[in-house]
Amino acid sequence: MFENNFTDRRTMLRRSGMGMGMLALAGVLRDGGMLGDGIGSSGGLFAAEPASPEGNASSLAVRPTHFPGKAKRVIHLFANGGPSQIDTFDPKPMLAKMHGKTLDDKLKNNRRLGGVAHQSPFKFQKHGKSGIEISELFPELSKHADKLCVIRSMVTDVPNHEPGLMMMNCGDIVRPRPSVGAWTLYGMGTENQSLPGYVVMCPSGLPTAATANWRNAFLPGIFQGTHVDTQYTNPEELVANIDNDYLVPSQQKRQMDLIQNLNRMHLADRSDDAQLSGRIESLELAFRMQGEARDAFDISSETKETQEMYGDSLQGRQMLIARRLSERGVRYVQVYHGAGQPWDSHASIERNHPRLARECDGPIAALLHDLDQRGLLDETLVIWGGEMGRTPTVQLPVSANPGRDHHDNGFTVWMAGGGVKAGTTYGTTDEVGLSVAENPVHVHDLHATILHLLGFDHTRLTYRYAGRDFRLTDVHGHVVHDIIS
Repeated sequence: MFENNFTDRRTMLRRSGMGMGMLALAGVLRDGGMLGDGIGSSGGLFAAEPASPEGNASSLAVRPTHFPGKAKRVIHLFANGGPSQIDTFDPKPMLAKMHGKTLDDKLKNNRRLGGVAHQSPFKFQKHGKSGIEISELFPELSKHADKLCVIRSMVTDVPNHEPGLMMMNCGDIVRPRPSVGAWTLYGMGTENQSLPGYVVMCPSGLPTAATANWRNAFLPGIFQGTHVDTQYTNPEELVANIDNDYLVPSQQKRQMDLIQNLNRMHLADRSDDAQLSGRIESLELAFRMQGEARDAFDISSETKETQEMYGDSLQGRQMLIARRLSERGVRYVQVYHGAGQPWDSHASIERNHPRLARECDGPIAALLHDLDQRGLLDETLVIWGGEMGRTPTVQLPVSANPGRDHHDNGFTVWMAGGGVKAGTTYGTTDEVGLSVAENPVHVHDLHATILHLLGFDHTRLTYRYAGRDFRLTDVHGHVVHDIIS
């Protein structure tokens, strides 16, 4: 057997510069029962990492959380582009009185808010026993008002698409940080070792900022989201290379075993290379997917009643696949409305928002109903919203078909299932929707709350990289306990 005595430059420098003393120090610092207290550091100073492929368990194996979580999985419905909160879930009657008027003379030179007030062209009505006010844009979703927890006081840092997406997905507008889905998968593992634990659906392309929205950054590659282009209906097109046309399964298995044995020999001298470990596990996952991915993405096996409930449309297929993946143990499913930023209604909001709402209203309502009737909603956290909201003023310069500009101070996100208080609203904006008036919820707070619902203390779900312990919320974030049941 060939013996690999290769030592890379980094390893050589580390060993020669620090020697055995470094190893002893690492052992002392790491003592303290790292994994016994959940993911992240507890007694020691180095954060624990998930098991690697050369160990007894896969990095995707189910792992205990810090405490029993109310949610076991997440479905994030991303209305990319920034839906208008004052036309959907945050009614502002005062805008009707101020329509066509300047809201505040001090705003005249504000590039985004300098236009005149623009009332919503859509009627709001109270729904359900909770009396949550929802716009006429969502007649089907309104029937599930008593399942919703509507946060009307969301705040982000920058009212632009790419930084807004990076903040909502990764908790940072500039630095490359792991996405929420990657952190979730890192912390919890996944219940199905034959499917990716983190699946992202976006039809006909990619959202703004592309694959950075579901990146793993410095986490091992196995935790990166797997993108599926849902413009296709055939499972063989949805998941590329689902079949091997050249080898029968037994031959492919022998080939895979050989390749992976060579890979592990290569890894033996590079045990601290998390990216290499991730690639090795990705190969194994891809092989296992050939047996289950086709079934998971094939909605033709659903009953006629179920298919009709979701509807024969792109959004209907996306929501139905999201449910199928979730019930099969996929930990984090993210569903984008479409490529680019479809909800970005700088003009013609009276035409564009109704069209977009029609596309997703029925399918989202079907998803909530279906999860509920299958007993999955209590353990599935469903989130809907965009990377920001829109202004209560008309977009400048005023056109014949006006729209709204970007707004970062007081937009809406709603949640359902997964341990949130159903039939509630939280936070308020001022009477015209210019800013948060009560209970602001920063994106960091939203992330801290999501992790709490999954069973994590967001300050302890950490990963050591470049000499420090990183976390999703950085040094920020507070759990919003008032929205937890």
